[in-house]
Amino acid sequence: MTRRFLAGLAACASLAFAAFATPAAAQSTGSATLDAIRARGALVCGTSADLPGFAMLDQKGEFTGLYTDFCRAIAAAALGDATKVRFVPTTYANRLTALQSGEIDILSSNTTWTQPREAALGLMFTGVLFYDGQGFLVSKKLGVKSIRELDGASVCVQPGTTTEKNLADFFRASGMRLNPVVIESVEEIRNAMIAGRCDAFTVGTSTLAAFRAGLGARADDFVVLPELISKEPLGPVVRKGDDRFFDLVRWTQYAMTLAEEFGITSKNLAQRMDDPQPDVQRLLGRAGDFGKDMGVNAAWAANIIRQVGSYAEIWDRNVAPMGLPRGRNALYTQGGLHYAPPVR
Repeated sequence: MTRRFLAGLAACASLAFAAFATPAAAQSTGSATLDAIRARGALVCGTSADLPGFAMLDQKGEFTGLYTDFCRAIAAAALGDATKVRFVPTTYANRLTALQSGEIDILSSNTTWTQPREAALGLMFTGVLFYDGQGFLVSKKLGVKSIRELDGASVCVQPGTTTEKNLADFFRASGMRLNPVVIESVEEIRNAMIAGRCDAFTVGTSTLAAFRAGLGARADDFVVLPELISKEPLGPVVRKGDDRFFDLVRWTQYAMTLAEEFGITSKNLAQRMDDPQPDVQRLLGRAGDFGKDMGVNAAWAANIIRQVGSYAEIWDRNVAPMGLPRGRNALYTQGGLHYAPPVR
């Protein structure tokens, strides 16, 4: 009798534990990264400091660009204040290590989304902020019209990048001789190109456009060849294991994309707050509370748009002045690749 009673009691306890354990396991455990951001009162964003239009330290000592504005948008969503960002300049060599070690909360720079970086490094890309491809800038005096004419050329390339690997793969597969000139600093590469140490410079077309613009009066001495040798999906990177922060970063970009799709800007936001369209009401926090599950308040998207803008606004503010067309970076409704899931 006692044994049967104890066995029954154990079975009941087991069922009770299962009943309570299953819902608990399904609940979010919060975000250590978001907690740390709030405790210090600022998002720590790793980025470049020498990419005009994308991530640049200007003459006033302030960071400007598409990638840095995106970090401001995350701060607006997480802290309600887009100015609460501490930027940490990173290099191609140390950027991923800085994220892995916790020195930065997020990396928003010219970083290509690749399988090994997610599968082997404990990192995750939250999306594609800029669709790019690897191209070549050459001196006009070479008379080169195609990358197929670069056999034996000296090519400037930055170390520790997918660019460096793509360059070697392309020349090897094409049966062409390559003389790589490996230089870390963009400024040193600029000097090398002007001095004729390199016949070409290879990197993503976004960087090439910024690089050529930075040549000033010498810009017309160089031309970007028409071919691309790779796909370069560039996006923000976070550490694995903090799903709630991952969600917040991903949906920050989606909110900016949806704002453009709905025609909402920082300038007309006040008027659109009472827009009767259900999708707009949900995005702006006027119907439902879609920030709660990400650890932020209902106004998270409205804060992003009000303080930073839509994707179109940060593009027009930073990238458009360089003459770079939207192309693949347009909305899907305009023939581009940017497409955001709905908030509902």
